[in-house]
Amino acid sequence: MRTLLRSAAALVAAGLTLAPAAASADPTPTPSPGAATVTKAGTSFLTATAITAGQPVRVAASTGDHLYWAFPAEAGQIHQLTATVTFPKGRSGASTWTVDVFDGLRRRQACTAGAQTPTVDAAATSVTLGCTLRRVRPWAEPWSADPLPGTYYVRLSVVDLPEPDLGLPIDVDLLVGADGEGGASGDDGELAAPLVPNSRAGTVLTTQPTAEPLAEEETSLTGWLPEPGSRWVWTTVGGVLAAVAGVVGFALTRRPRRP
Repeated sequence: MRTLLRSAAALVAAGLTLAPAAASADPTPTPSPGAATVTKAGTSFLTATAITAGQPVRVAASTGDHLYWAFPAEAGQIHQLTATVTFPKGRSGASTWTVDVFDGLRRRQACTAGAQTPTVDAAATSVTLGCTLRRVRPWAEPWSADPLPGTYYVRLSVVDLPEPDLGLPIDVDLLVGADGEGGASGDDGELAAPLVPNSRAGTVLTTQPTAEPLAEEETSLTGWLPEPGSRWVWTTVGGVLAAVAGVVGFALTRRPRRP
């Protein structure tokens, strides 16, 4: 009986020891059922291809290309990203690849897990990259870099490779997963609007603000005058003072004519 109790206690202790390790394991994202495969990628933040969590991506590209995708993120979610680069042809040397994630303000987000910048030798036929982001917060201080709801950007590129391998064809498989079962956040606040960058910069406004008639008349009368603190005022005042000083100096130094 005592032996059975000791065995049960040992099993319980082992379970408690393995439970945190299993809970902290990095989950692998899986494609959503019926999700259409994306076959495109952008070349900059402005041309990033829009994807969603669980939507697989498969793109044919060239070594040296910078590939961009964009996906939406909501408060309380934890996103896991996996990317696999396959090399159809042999290479002449080792190469280093990187995957970076940026939020709507183009701030680089840190990864808590995953091989973000792996290096593979020339004999490798593929390389796998990964990144697990921090939980998206509903609110944060303006000076912090905490992840907030909005649009997030993924950039995949190679950072080091032999020059002869530049331009070789590659196949890229990408998948972003979202885990929203993390529970309610304890943050006492909420973001007014998601961090979505303005993609229509420089758009001309269709409506113009109207002003009162008196204000328009004052503006027409005084609009041509420079501001009191502008450099034109100080230049004019300096020129006048220099002219007066020149006249006074000439009058003091001029000798009177003899009769």
